Amino acid sequence: MFPEPTLSLMDVQTRHLFFTGKGGVGKTSLACAAAVALADAGKRVLLVSTDPASNLQHVFYTDIDEKTPTAIEGVENLYALNLDPEEAAGTYRDRVIGPVRGVLPEATVREMEEQLSGACTTEIAAFDEFTALLADPQATAGFEHVVFDTAPTGHTLRLLSLPNAWTGFLDTNTSGTSCLGPLAGLEKQRQQYKAAVDALADGAATTLVLVSRPQRSALAEAARTSEELAELKIRNQRLALNGLMPEPRCDDPLALALRRRDESALADMPEALKALPVDRIPLQPHNLVGVPALRALLMNMESAIDEPAEITEYLPPIPTGPLYDLVDEIEKDGHGLVMVMGKGGVGKTTLAAAIAVELAGRGNEVNLTTTDPAAHLDSTVHGEVDMLKISRIDPQVETERYRSHIMETKGKDLDSKGRAMLEEDLRSPCTEEIAVFKAFSKAIREGGRKFVVMDTAPTGHTLLLLDATGAYHRDIVRHVKEGTRFATPMMQLQDPAQTKMLLVTLPETTPVLEAAALQEDLRRAGIEPWAWIINASLAASGPTDPLLAARALSELEQIGKVQREMAHRTALVPWAVEEPTGSENLRQLLFFANNTIRQEVHT
Repeated sequence: MFPEPTLSLMDVQTRHLFFTGKGGVGKTSLACAAAVALADAGKRVLLVSTDPASNLQHVFYTDIDEKTPTAIEGVENLYALNLDPEEAAGTYRDRVIGPVRGVLPEATVREMEEQLSGACTTEIAAFDEFTALLADPQATAGFEHVVFDTAPTGHTLRLLSLPNAWTGFLDTNTSGTSCLGPLAGLEKQRQQYKAAVDALADGAATTLVLVSRPQRSALAEAARTSEELAELKIRNQRLALNGLMPEPRCDDPLALALRRRDESALADMPEALKALPVDRIPLQPHNLVGVPALRALLMNMESAIDEPAEITEYLPPIPTGPLYDLVDEIEKDGHGLVMVMGKGGVGKTTLAAAIAVELAGRGNEVNLTTTDPAAHLDSTVHGEVDMLKISRIDPQVETERYRSHIMETKGKDLDSKGRAMLEEDLRSPCTEEIAVFKAFSKAIREGGRKFVVMDTAPTGHTLLLLDATGAYHRDIVRHVKEGTRFATPMMQLQDPAQTKMLLVTLPETTPVLEAAALQEDLRRAGIEPWAWIINASLAASGPTDPLLAARALSELEQIGKVQREMAHRTALVPWAVEEPTGSENLRQLLFFANNTIRQEVHT
């Protein structure tokens, strides 16, 4: 028999458990640990990932199938399933186009394939599979619990809002077609979408766990998520505070500062979270991969901290340099687009702001912008900086701007019936994809005369945006006359003289593997990442607290692996003692926190 779980959320009796929150807060770890605990209690459990950057296979050291639940070795009754967006989109396209192959002209079929190659198709196809699991009891009939490890917040909210968006579109569209093809196919999904939303809002069937770190930005994001879910009538929520710093065992300034930072953030917790049931999970000294670590997390959370952690008074030399050196190289070109990419929660926003502030501080004109729906650049920079402009590619703003432009141009000479049909067509959810792509392309062009530092959305969203860029490029290539000179946004992204892609990761096994997968995705698009940034490194901060020292030692293997096997250039950023907001604190990230360690860096 296994010990009883210590988290009160394990007392929840609902069939569906959702884990969501800002990227990098530990959703996957908690979802996996909860699934293991339920299975150990004798329940038959299905663990499902809806994240485009899923890493269930890394946590369990098992290849997870995308169509059939995979049994997890070492955990009786536990099965896992990845909902792969690209696989779902391929199946969706085959279902839509298959019946017309050999019936319609080949050119028409190719045009339909191109139309269904965009990000909107990928998202709606993945959602089809997601709603089928949630809405159809037969799809998961063999399981007593279904645990969902969801995508980072912005992507999850987009998924949850899709039924409302598409139902509204279907209710008002009278033309019989959409950006996804004939409406007849979508109409069949209406009841499935409604059933999915009803199941999410049913407190007797579903519990939604908001996962957060004890940090102001993460708590603010959790509060925003809570309020937006409530607007969707999903109020059956609880809060899981992950990674709490225990009471330090020595006078380590870093440990004491982290403890104070946690306490301060929790004291100012947003009102939207205060009424929720709360679970508290302390910071662990090791990576949460493998079944034993997952069992320890929920079953006896304090044991890993109470056991004496390995202490070292000397950390070996760190095999890479500080971010300052990377900024020196970026500045040499005098302008360009710098795209900061990675999985949610690795610190892209903070690092993009740090790079932008430093470039502006050196007298360069800089536009710091973001494609992230959960952007908070203003609060990160926290004040005006000379030569620095902060902007945002806001999907709602860009969509409304695009709609207004189309109505003022294409719609100006139409009669009332024609304008009504055009307005109807512009209500399609795919209009947002086009509008955001146009704004993204403008930012790429702007990098030709100044520095544009772009904080991107979590990996799945960014790849969908790049997919739209690639589709546009292919369309241009197909229609230009031979010998014509032209340049597309994708060509600019592929040129390192114009665009520098920076991959951000954490010095841990799973984030490094995820960044490596993103690098392969970029290479398939003809884009070679320019450098890797390893963020929030305790090894670069020189801790003496036993817990933090143990974590610092465990980082060195991954830091070395990135430098030796993954990257052309690398930079290491220390774990910040102070909240990394404001220009001065952001600049501190460009250097190692411990001067002694910095002097011993291997260059």
